Amino acid sequence: MEIQVLGGLTVRVHGRCLRLGTPKQQLVLAMLALHAGRLVTVDQLVDELWPEEPPRSAVPNVRTYAANLRRSLESVMVEQAIVVREQGGYRLALDESRVDLMRLSAQWGQARELADAGDLPRAGDLLRRVVDAWQGSLLAGLPLGPALLARRETVDRERQSTAEFLADLYLRSGRADLAIPLLRAHASEQPVREPAQILLMRALIRTDDLSGALDVYQSTRNALAEQLGVLPGAELERLRQHTIEARRASRRQALSDGPVADQVGGQNDSGRTVDWLPRVVPDFVGRQEIVRRMLDEIAAADEETPVIRLIDGMAGCGKTTLAVHLAARLAGCYPGGQLFVDLQGHSEGAPVQPAAALVTLLRQLGVPASRIPGELSDRIEMWRRELALRRTVLVLDNAADSTQVEPLLPASGGVLVFVTSRRRLLALTARPPVSLPVLSEQEALALLMTLVGEQRVRADMAGAVEVVRLCGRLPLAIRLAGTRLAHRPAWSMSDMVRRLVAKPAFLPRLQAEARTVVDAFAESYEPLSDPAKRLFRSFGLAAGSHLDTAMIAALTELPFDDAADLVDELVDRNLVEELANGRYRVHDLMRQYAFELGMQSDSEATRKAAVGSLLDHLVHSVVKVSAPMEEQRLVGQHLRLADPLRPDLLEVRRTGDFEWLENQRLNLHALVRQAVRDGHEALAWRLARAAWRFFYSRGYFDDIAVTHGAGLTAATRSEDRHAVALMHNYLASAYVRTGSYQEALAHLTEVVSIRSELGDAEGTDRARVNMGVVYWLTGRLKEAMEINASALRAGILESLPVLPNLGLTLRFLGRYEEAMAVHRLQLFNAGVARNQFHVSNALGHLGGVRYRLGDSIQAERLLRASLALRDRTGNGYARAEALSDLAGTYRQLGRYDEAMRSHHAAIEAAANSGERHVQAEARNELAMTLRTVGRHEEAAATYREALNIATRIAYPYAQGRALNGLAEHRIAVEPAEARRYWQRALAIFERMGVPERHEVRQRLADTDN
Repeated sequence: MEIQVLGGLTVRVHGRCLRLGTPKQQLVLAMLALHAGRLVTVDQLVDELWPEEPPRSAVPNVRTYAANLRRSLESVMVEQAIVVREQGGYRLALDESRVDLMRLSAQWGQARELADAGDLPRAGDLLRRVVDAWQGSLLAGLPLGPALLARRETVDRERQSTAEFLADLYLRSGRADLAIPLLRAHASEQPVREPAQILLMRALIRTDDLSGALDVYQSTRNALAEQLGVLPGAELERLRQHTIEARRASRRQALSDGPVADQVGGQNDSGRTVDWLPRVVPDFVGRQEIVRRMLDEIAAADEETPVIRLIDGMAGCGKTTLAVHLAARLAGCYPGGQLFVDLQGHSEGAPVQPAAALVTLLRQLGVPASRIPGELSDRIEMWRRELALRRTVLVLDNAADSTQVEPLLPASGGVLVFVTSRRRLLALTARPPVSLPVLSEQEALALLMTLVGEQRVRADMAGAVEVVRLCGRLPLAIRLAGTRLAHRPAWSMSDMVRRLVAKPAFLPRLQAEARTVVDAFAESYEPLSDPAKRLFRSFGLAAGSHLDTAMIAALTELPFDDAADLVDELVDRNLVEELANGRYRVHDLMRQYAFELGMQSDSEATRKAAVGSLLDHLVHSVVKVSAPMEEQRLVGQHLRLADPLRPDLLEVRRTGDFEWLENQRLNLHALVRQAVRDGHEALAWRLARAAWRFFYSRGYFDDIAVTHGAGLTAATRSEDRHAVALMHNYLASAYVRTGSYQEALAHLTEVVSIRSELGDAEGTDRARVNMGVVYWLTGRLKEAMEINASALRAGILESLPVLPNLGLTLRFLGRYEEAMAVHRLQLFNAGVARNQFHVSNALGHLGGVRYRLGDSIQAERLLRASLALRDRTGNGYARAEALSDLAGTYRQLGRYDEAMRSHHAAIEAAANSGERHVQAEARNELAMTLRTVGRHEEAAATYREALNIATRIAYPYAQGRALNGLAEHRIAVEPAEARRYWQRALAIFERMGVPERHEVRQRLADTDN
């Protein structure tokens, strides 16, 4: 049995918490636990439970409480009597080491003895465990009487002494860096406790944070004057004087050194100190084990070799705070400077490109802009040459991926690099990243205490626990809630909980923090002209990551040039941030402020009309930009699109500007969903369909599922059967490419039903052609051929998608010459239509057939041409298949190194696009190459991977190929197992009618002989 009295009363037996009854019954147990093994008289218990006027039934009630406790404890501890009745009172028959306070007090005494004996390391380790475990006030939440209240005061003083003694040990051991976070939390709880403030000043002085030490002195002086009416003691004054003299000496030294050209060691080329770190969070708490481990790893690393440490985790978990905290602590070990750049990898706009980041970093080092070369490779060379001369700390914050970070890493020299990201960047270093979880409950409570004070948290511990739970134990959210509480001293934790539960949008609002957030925003907003105010409010109307100038003009009914001038005014007032030329965003808090202003100032009809104007502009913009890859029937037959509301704004859109579409990717997601939510159903499904071709060509199949799923909801709600069929059709396209064949078939069946109901014979045939794709992927090649033949008879040969579907079906059946003829016709039609999307696909299909015919020279030429055109147009559709076929072609040519590179590129491309059937096929092709070069075990493992993927998505052709490959691998050692593989493969190939069945049938016949 274990009894916890710190932070509340808890009894655990075999890991299970016992129910302890009423508060007064718990007080009886608390008294017995704190006197474990000793007699507690009935009079003592009565005085504790009823300190003023005990009732007549006080003694019987005490006996009842004791009896209840004895029965509860004996029910789980049957071998012994725990609560023993003795003459005049009761005794808890339990070793005091089973009570957490007693155990920690004993360890505290042991640590003191070790320290007195000079064993500081062991004393420090023991004390650290005591401090970490000593959380919460004695018996928090119980109505204590006089004896227990006095004991609580004693325990609190003992806890303070423990923390101060540990900090003193750190200082005596030369580890002031470890003392600072401990002392900050402790000293903030006791602003007039001079021993704690003295220790904190000493620690800051030893880490050269002289300004921080003076801040501690000043805050202590103010607290002593306000609360006690006294001046600081002699030791504090001595430390203040010492700090002032040290800072003066430091400044004199810096001035006497003067600027030196090309100086290395903490200064840039102009002689100024190189420190670009953001402000270090003064109340850094938690993460103690992570900080300790990372510091130890860095200390053990080779001083002449770059040290790279990765920190990842979800948004708001404190990655940047931790990296900056570590960088600042280690600045003294890296005198070459402290550099920082936000790579914006997970921000609303596009990530910072390596070339741009290098300009920022080189400028931080003091390299003149005129010296920075234009080519990325030259910038990398200059950057690494500069770093090789300095021991520097570098923080690469908010990285998108390894590709973005790699050009920024040093190649040599004693450089320490911290990289933070929401993704796991495993390719940058052999050492795994430090993945930050959310804070533990105790860490979250400690952070809340630093913001609002321990006394307020302890006064309502249950409410505080609920606050940090509602905040998800995320540091960012806790800081927002804590700041709110700090400005409301009359609120309890439970008051905060009620507000959080009642107003889910409470955290981002922070409206009542007058003079800190909302008032600061208002000071910039109120002087604006009325048109500028309306423009600012428009940022609160639209979902999405950013707005460009034309989108702002559409929202506000302003001419383009007027909108550009007004948004510049907002940028100048720091209300809006310009991401790039003509693209703008606002901080989340600012967006919420703009939204609330709009709710107050603009009618619902005005707000809805503004969003409708934006959506209409976006639909027409996407149609114009994506025209080179789209079918001509998009506007008339599919979208049935009326003239744009703002034709003047379309003049800024460039046909084929796929980079603009890429930048709008997240906006399209968000705005389609907003259109559904706000009642713009017709625009919701139109925007989804307008974006489909771009998403499909780039392999963004998840985007199709999201936008067209929302579009389907909108079309259904508006009872537009044409639109419903359209959304089902394009949802099916995403499900086909990601291997969800049954879902795809269900959507296409709906399309056929609706098109038939509408009397749309051509639309019905097109849907059936799309069903044919699902049929050949699921091994139903005969049905696929019948559907394609029916489409040809219906005379829709001019529809470009019909031909590749027919050609691929013929290729599966081994009818290669017919497939070649169909794909040549596909290439001809695509060329006449000037549709580069279908031109690149036709070239890839032709190359795939040539590869299977063994015409390697022609196959390579066609496949490379297809890939080059895809790269030029940004068409990522079926790129992985072309790469896989090219790898097989290289294998036929005996160019195995090139083959391996293309195989791995194909697998990566298929994984990035989510095309699981291609992931299986690409692995089958890789396994063939591995077997060709004699790497048989790797080939077998790769075949098994292909089989697993193909089996999960029910893709029989890849299953059969993998089984055939595994049989080839096992035939020499386990012929019976090989036969079983071949029999399974033959069953698949026979059912499909593919030519591979002849080879497998022959292999089985050979094994019989």
